[in-house]
Amino acid sequence: MEILIKASQFILSLSLLIVLHELGHFIPAKLFKIKVEKFYLFFDYKFSIFKKKIGDTVYGIGWIPLGGYVKIAGMIDESMDKEQMALPPKPWEFRSKPAWQRLIIMLGGVFVNFVLGIFIYIMLMWGYGESYLPNENVKDGVWVRDSLAMNLGIQNGDKILTVDGQKIKKFSGLSLEFINGNNFQIERNGHVIDKEIPEDFISQLMDRGKDAGPVLYPRYPFVIGQIPEDSPNLKSGLKPKDIVTAINGVSMKYYDEAEAILLKVKGQKVTANVLRDNKTKKIDLQISEDGKIGVISTTIPFKDLERLGYYELADLEYSFAEAIPAGWNKSWKTLTDYIKQLKKIFNPSTGAYKGLGGFISIGSIFPNEWSAESFWNITAFLSIMLGFMNLLPIPALDGGHVVFTLWEMITGKKPGDKFLEYAQVVGFVLLIALLLFANGNDIFRLFQ
Repeated sequence: MEILIKASQFILSLSLLIVLHELGHFIPAKLFKIKVEKFYLFFDYKFSIFKKKIGDTVYGIGWIPLGGYVKIAGMIDESMDKEQMALPPKPWEFRSKPAWQRLIIMLGGVFVNFVLGIFIYIMLMWGYGESYLPNENVKDGVWVRDSLAMNLGIQNGDKILTVDGQKIKKFSGLSLEFINGNNFQIERNGHVIDKEIPEDFISQLMDRGKDAGPVLYPRYPFVIGQIPEDSPNLKSGLKPKDIVTAINGVSMKYYDEAEAILLKVKGQKVTANVLRDNKTKKIDLQISEDGKIGVISTTIPFKDLERLGYYELADLEYSFAEAIPAGWNKSWKTLTDYIKQLKKIFNPSTGAYKGLGGFISIGSIFPNEWSAESFWNITAFLSIMLGFMNLLPIPALDGGHVVFTLWEMITGKKPGDKFLEYAQVVGFVLLIALLLFANGNDIFRLFQ
């Protein structure tokens, strides 16, 4: 059922983005009186799931869910209609129109993607606002849970000050900043320390597995999650959601402080202070020979941590006027972060190519349960990503056509149809290779 919910959201989001992107080409083509022969969601090699001709245009749904297209008369595109291109240009064809009109048509899809992403982010800011843990409010530093953070030279209680010289606004954004960054600065016991992020950091991150969680966590209290049947403290009076605050009078605020305290009383009977329903209770516990209580700890929501005085969250609400710059800033941050990641993918030494994913990876970022806020957040991100990807100067993409048109406008020389045909084939082969590699990564991770 979870897979079905994820897949449904993915297909809905992808279909919306493809249709609107192609409309960005379709509308200016119609305005410039160019014949549009096809408008398709997905590709229709050999046959279509649905098609209907209205006027000069056949509207349809193909069976290969790798995108969509509009077939504009007189344009060398993925249809590779050589017969049409061999005939003399007609007044209603793309190739007969001035370069500036062709440029607008080519940029139309990208323009729609960027505007859509910005619009969605603005509406999300207006409708939902923002709620997050400011990095500056993590006053007692971070919790180091695995070897990757340790390899970075980070210890429990360190405060992350900057990445690449930039202060971190949201604690939840730390992992992404480390992925995109080259160096960082921490504060430890009042001293500021500069550290480098290894070039193969992303490779190390990928080797942890997809369920490993963030690189760094805020420090949590020692919250009881489960008490197993074989626990020596099964009948001690401990209950799930109890928060252990002291052992034999030695206080602990955070879970990571518990290990050292428990090792000092291993094998002993102790008295623990636990917080339950805002009241402190004393409970006698048996500590094992390896310094364990015999429970499974858990975390609690940030709202509960705020209520208990651990953290102060930022809860921001925006008027529509305030949401416009907030949505724009989020869109810009999304775009620049994506470009940074793309640069690292093309640098083999970073190992970022391991993280390149296809349809399974994209589908997996949607939540297991329907959430309008999450759906539109992901759709806005994908819209900006799709816009940027289509701007890349690869012949089979909009960016490739834009480059050739700009060359014509600057030099006054139009590339020949044969050259454009060969360029389209090369670009298409590159895209298919990239698609196979990305989805191959997905399949490899699935069986790993």
